[in-house]
Amino acid sequence: MAILFESDRLFIRDWNPPLDAPTAFSIYGDREVMKFIRKPDPNIKAVQQRLEERLERYKQCNNGTGTWAVLEKETEQLVGCILLIQLPDNDGILTEDFEIGWHFRRASWGKGYATEAANAIVDYGFNRLQIPVLYAVVRPDNVRSIRVTQRLRMTPMGLTYNYYATELLLFKLEAEYRP
Repeated sequence: MAILFESDRLFIRDWNPPLDAPTAFSIYGDREVMKFIRKPDPNIKAVQQRLEERLERYKQCNNGTGTWAVLEKETEQLVGCILLIQLPDNDGILTEDFEIGWHFRRASWGKGYATEAANAIVDYGFNRLQIPVLYAVVRPDNVRSIRVTQRLRMTPMGLTYNYYATELLLFKLEAEYRP
């Protein structure tokens, strides 16, 4: 499968649901990983179905956005997911605001992979897609993700109730102010 993005330690590529679902289950089936996202998937089949749905959804958007598998270069093992998507409003309707986000398996926490992958996607969003502002939304008690936004030098905007029908912290990064 073709590598879409590359960083010092990571490859970023499209999902291959039949191949990736068993390993992705270590992310999307893990209660601790999913604590701030949604209810964990119950089995590998559910993960595969969700990955297939995501691929189709972003293919239909046809705007360069999506979610991608993140692999460790050294082992070529799937370690997480990076995303650049349009934020949905509280009714699930896509807004004109673009979100960057990350989901990583617990064994990959604390290694800087989320920040490294996010930097690659930020560059893609600003330079290739010409998106002027990127946002991250984080549950207020998700300290790990808040730290990633800080390492990305995102500006905290306070609490928002505009997305995902829940209270979230909003962070933004503007292309013109990116260091």
